[in-house]
Amino acid sequence: MARLLIVEDHPLFREALESAIRAALVDAEIREAISIDMAVDLLSSPARFDLILLDLSTPGTTGLSGVIRIRKTAPRIPILVVSAHRDPGLVAHVIALGVSGYISKSTSKQQLADAIKAVLRGEVHVEGGAPCASARRGRLPAHDLLKRLHELTPQQLRVLDLIRCGLQNKQIAYELGICETTVKVHVSEILRKLRVMSRTKAIIEMEKIDFVNLMSGPRAPAQARASGADALMTAGTTTTREAPRA
Repeated sequence: MARLLIVEDHPLFREALESAIRAALVDAEIREAISIDMAVDLLSSPARFDLILLDLSTPGTTGLSGVIRIRKTAPRIPILVVSAHRDPGLVAHVIALGVSGYISKSTSKQQLADAIKAVLRGEVHVEGGAPCASARRGRLPAHDLLKRLHELTPQQLRVLDLIRCGLQNKQIAYELGICETTVKVHVSEILRKLRVMSRTKAIIEMEKIDFVNLMSGPRAPAQARASGADALMTAGTTTTREAPRA
């Protein structure tokens, strides 16, 4: 029996995702997380998952840092991103992180079910034939930064997200339930791995992987997030290809 994790804070779309999962896998066991922190906790538990369905805009994430945190916590579990953002540049960056699939929230329920099946078969599934090849070759402006972010531990990524939110060391220590000295060690390691000299420079680097900067066109309309939960439009071409061998 397949076990899937939905990481999505919008209740209507969680229901839509669960419906699509049931269409693909009648007996699937489904767990839900409404934030990246909650997802990380579930992925760190003894329970094992076969697939993660992730909304890029889930609380607890800045830009693509949520994808990276999930990947660091569960590097062997395939991730299918289901997002309102459809810009090819953003899709390319997400695929470059090793995500197994990317599909729009405005797609049909059947296409989403097909995407789930494809990713579970070990394939890379991208709606509309997004530029996977160029992403795999790393020809992306923020590629070097993404590589450096991959060097951070899950806890360091969390600290970096809190730095990005403007929290000071004492506040970060309280938020994470650790001592301030430990936070200082994490901050030093973060700056070293990102190759920057200050927290301000780290924040500037993180701006490079915000959605606005990654997307070559206008931001996806806000109503796509809500309307997609019910309508899941049938328009659009889906491309499925075999995943590259490790």
